Amino acid sequence: MENPNLNKKSRRGWKILIASGLLLLLLVLLWDWNWFKPLVESQASASLGRKVTIGHMDVALSRQPLIVLDNIVIANPSEFPTDGAFSTIAQLSLRIDARKGLRGLISLPEITVTAPKAALLSGPSGKPNYLFELQKSKDEKSGPAIEIGQLTITDGDVQFVDPKLKSNFRLKIHTEPASERAESKIYIDAEGTYAAQAITGRFIGGSVLSLRDPAQPYPVDLVVKHGATVATLIGTIDRPIDFGGAKLKLDFRGSNLADLYLLTGVPLPPTSAYRLTGGLDINKGGVKFKNFTGIVGDSDMSGDLAIDLLAQPRRKITANVASKKLVMKDLGGAIGATTTEAGDKAETPKQKAERLKKEASGKVLPDIPISLPRIRAADVDATYKAARLESASVPLDDLDLHVVIVDGQMNLSPVRFGVGTGSINANIMLDGRQDLVHAIADVDFRKLDVSHILKKMTAFNGDGKIGGVLRIDSTGNSVADMLGRGDGEMKLFMSGGDISALLVNLMGLDLGNSLRAALGIPRRAELHCMVADMGLKQGQVSTRTLLVDTTEANIIGGGSVNLRDELIDYRLKTEPKHINIGSVGTPINIKGTLKDPKIRLEAGALTARGAAALALGTLFTPLAALIPTIQLGLGEDNDCGALLKRVGAPQPAKK
Repeated sequence: MENPNLNKKSRRGWKILIASGLLLLLLVLLWDWNWFKPLVESQASASLGRKVTIGHMDVALSRQPLIVLDNIVIANPSEFPTDGAFSTIAQLSLRIDARKGLRGLISLPEITVTAPKAALLSGPSGKPNYLFELQKSKDEKSGPAIEIGQLTITDGDVQFVDPKLKSNFRLKIHTEPASERAESKIYIDAEGTYAAQAITGRFIGGSVLSLRDPAQPYPVDLVVKHGATVATLIGTIDRPIDFGGAKLKLDFRGSNLADLYLLTGVPLPPTSAYRLTGGLDINKGGVKFKNFTGIVGDSDMSGDLAIDLLAQPRRKITANVASKKLVMKDLGGAIGATTTEAGDKAETPKQKAERLKKEASGKVLPDIPISLPRIRAADVDATYKAARLESASVPLDDLDLHVVIVDGQMNLSPVRFGVGTGSINANIMLDGRQDLVHAIADVDFRKLDVSHILKKMTAFNGDGKIGGVLRIDSTGNSVADMLGRGDGEMKLFMSGGDISALLVNLMGLDLGNSLRAALGIPRRAELHCMVADMGLKQGQVSTRTLLVDTTEANIIGGGSVNLRDELIDYRLKTEPKHINIGSVGTPINIKGTLKDPKIRLEAGALTARGAAALALGTLFTPLAALIPTIQLGLGEDNDCGALLKRVGAPQPAKK
């Protein structure tokens, strides 16, 4: 006999089983993965610090589930208008390896991104929208590792706009799948403007999977054209995640090295057209352009340059550069020159306009402004050596330079130019921490060979030497401005040589001959000694002493030069040593601009030799103090020291 209670329980169990089955079937039929969408949006919003919305969500269950998210929108920060978004993605597909997930590894074998778009902009406060306040763990190492396999991107479009940088360009991004002959690659094409100049570029890189494979070097192929600058980077990186094992070749070419500042942030001087090639090392702290070689105009250049990006509060740049031959016109812009030498094909339209403007102004002193942002952009420690210098007008033989910039203060110490057997040695400080640069320069001229100086001009007879010192303390933002405001002094001494040829060479054929004739100096007159002691006060050069002692006459000078307005007002007086010399005792005046001085005889001037003799007796009495400086510049064995001792000696009593 059946047990009624047992049958009752059995029927109840079947009902529960059937109901559960119906519920499961109903759940399967009605299941919608979008129920989890608010949770995913909340987690993503919290991680990015931005509101994230998802239009649709679906999951395809398998051994490696596929999650598909449609119409993703990442909002801008709150200060931006609400009608725009930082980024949108038409569809994001993520395949997850669940088994590796059980071991604490987030493994994404496949990622497909369809039509990702982003607008990188600056907000009203100036803060860009691409800086995220990401949620960080207290222990950054405690988070799970992430492994990414195949990445597929189609129709990527990123726009970057920054009015302060004068930049507006787009990046088009897509990937191409692997083939029998090649791995999958990512392509990024750039076009637009950067720093107010047109920019185009293309980057071709390997797949994301190869980023983490040390056995497979990551290929890099990059070409960027910015204005007249073209940069090419080709090679591989063994460990791209930590920038290790780089085997990269970098090639720069363009019309002016100074243009690289806009791309690299490295302050370089204006130059002629260039091309440099070398190896590139990359690490988390910076980059190094190593063993580079190339040309700048007609000059060669080689060396190393490193940028420390982690240095605080500014990046640190170190460089060691050398040239076997330096043609001065190739680095003329480094000293503020605006003109190019005849036949220089590197003159750009901008340089031509600056040259024509300078010529029209009637000024000759370099007036190109010093770029304060570039001085302040980085801390620099750089050396440069040129074994041989070439110039059509500047007789310098070699160069040794050390530049240190710290917090906008530049020290060039030492700066040494070789001139024959002599040298020009300088220590220069430019303090660019204020809006007006403060400059202090100390320059020593030691045993400069005059025949060597003038060898590029017309013939010069003699073996004279020049020595002296130059001191200047000034403020200004160009060489012309500094000279027009400066305080200081200049003391120059010369011993030996041909004074007639000297005047012609130093002052030009027409002016030199006119001056020689006005002074009554014959075509052959030997120079015993020249002493020039000048003071500088607020751009006004005043003459303390000017004496030229020749075999034919003594010449005494006085007057001033206004460096601010580039005007000269000078007077020269000749004391003949022979009665037959022309223009006996007649002073001459030199007036006008530095570019176009005029020579005139002084009407009604004293012609008696006694006036000049009186000047010699009184002007040179205190000049014994100059003898140590003369000996430093010319050496102890020179005619100037003997002359000053002679004219400074007590005069014999009259009988």
